[in-house]
Amino acid sequence: MQDTLRIGTLVPGGEAVKTIPQIVQHGFESFQLNFWQTLGETDLVETAARVRELAAEHGFVISAVGIYGNPLGGSEGSEATLAGWEQLIEHAHLFGTDIVSGFTGRLPGSSIDESLPRFAEVFGELSKRAADKGLRIAFENCAMGGSWQQGDWNIAHNPTAWEQMFNSVPADNLGLEWEPAHQMTALIDPVPQLRKWTGKIFHVHGKDATIAWDIIKEYGIHGPRSYVWDRTPGFGDTNWTDIITILRQGGYQGTIDIEGWHDPVYRDELEMTGQVHALNYLKQCRGGSLVPNPVL
Repeated sequence: MQDTLRIGTLVPGGEAVKTIPQIVQHGFESFQLNFWQTLGETDLVETAARVRELAAEHGFVISAVGIYGNPLGGSEGSEATLAGWEQLIEHAHLFGTDIVSGFTGRLPGSSIDESLPRFAEVFGELSKRAADKGLRIAFENCAMGGSWQQGDWNIAHNPTAWEQMFNSVPADNLGLEWEPAHQMTALIDPVPQLRKWTGKIFHVHGKDATIAWDIIKEYGIHGPRSYVWDRTPGFGDTNWTDIITILRQGGYQGTIDIEGWHDPVYRDELEMTGQVHALNYLKQCRGGSLVPNPVL
């Protein structure tokens, strides 16, 4: 039997066919396929066919397909990202997933308030396209170096922005791709936030953070020293047993996919060592493997 809350990892969409066979034996139960800004030369039909063969062979699922760029900016790069959103919505079903994820984008250098009308225009249409195909859209909660006042990538990094986004496009199939690390970077406690927003969380990234409170107390958050580091789950500050408990209480039945390649220690030759540790840690936090109840 398989727990409905699977633990997996992220892989580059264009390299999925090559990467997944090399790491699936470690016990990953799901994979999210990601693209950076553009789909490039990836043939989605061919990639989906091969990935589905691998999924049938190894018993994993594709949790989401995502493109991470700025579809709102009006530049050539933004047009490529927007086209990638459209293509992933068209082809997501071939991968066996109902989630397309990414950044909202924003008007470069502009505030969240100034970017909301363009967001409503673009994702009002994309949400309808996705709904027609039975798909959900999930926005990652990463600030990408931006603030409320300005930024170049994403507006979906603050709960007030979420309220405004979902009010401007009141579609049931728009939600969040959430992780605690991005909120911790903003010194937001992720636990009460998670309790409030579980119903809008469609996908979860397995990424944690370590906050150096001693540095904050001495230098603040605008000083010369870093005060927070992204971490692979199991090495950061978050109790993922609490996270998974809240997700289960809220009825979440998706996946937690580890977002690697960020940990300052478990990187380079230690990257997969850290990811497999996170995989086993998160499985333990969910209670281990599913154990059948006795038949009464």
